[in-house]
Amino acid sequence: MNTMTVTRLGLLSTIACVAQWLPLAAHAQPTAGAERASIMLGAFVTDRESTTQLDSDTGDGTEINLEDDLGLESSTSVARLAGYVWLGKRHRLDGAYFDLSRSSTFPIDETIEFGDETFLINTVIETESELSIIKADYTFAFLAKERGWLGVTAGLYVAETSMSMRQATLGQFESEDVTAPLPVFGLRGDYAINDRITLRGAAQLFAFEADDVDGRFSDFYVGADYGFGERMAVGLAYNRVSMNIGAVEDRGFDARIDWGYDGVLLYFKLDLGSRN
Repeated sequence: MNTMTVTRLGLLSTIACVAQWLPLAAHAQPTAGAERASIMLGAFVTDRESTTQLDSDTGDGTEINLEDDLGLESSTSVARLAGYVWLGKRHRLDGAYFDLSRSSTFPIDETIEFGDETFLINTVIETESELSIIKADYTFAFLAKERGWLGVTAGLYVAETSMSMRQATLGQFESEDVTAPLPVFGLRGDYAINDRITLRGAAQLFAFEADDVDGRFSDFYVGADYGFGERMAVGLAYNRVSMNIGAVEDRGFDARIDWGYDGVLLYFKLDLGSRN
């Protein structure tokens, strides 16, 4: 078991311990789901593993591990902005945005075929990997109680991703980009253990296959936050996402992206208004 896995398990255990032992504060936070809207700003510490392949009309490209073969950082910390608004007691809209872009300058230890370019072993390659995530969901809470709720979700997970490789001395350059607006479906819910501590979770899945594109997607989130004052909270969560997308175009072009990230989210939450 690697260090990151042990760390994540330890943090999830901390969530459970905090939920059991933190005392109630004097001023109660609104009951779970009673706020009109919320804004969340967090630091997302991720552990990533990504592979990609770009074929040409003359042959198959090399399957590239972006972290091992091109020296991109496997662990990064980024800002993450999210929020939601309730439209009545059972209808909710969620949104989130964050950017996971990376770059590297790295001597490759094998010859790499990427699109129409061949990058030779022992040459120094400049790599730009851009990835921005936009999420938008609608939730219908079919179960709504005083302390919590559970609902079904439907929405879009939009991953705008591009990758380029450059060998400046030889004038070589190749790039690929994919924008994947994936429809997703799943469950989301909150449960207030007491007046201060709220557990939150969500799971979304999607898989598809067509003549020119295929893929699969999963997104799992679980966490807890501790409220203070009347409308504020701090939280700790774990988020894991996996995506595999393949696209085929004319003249033999074939690209495949297989990537995932998981990590710990530390966030501040501000509630706005009340539905009561």
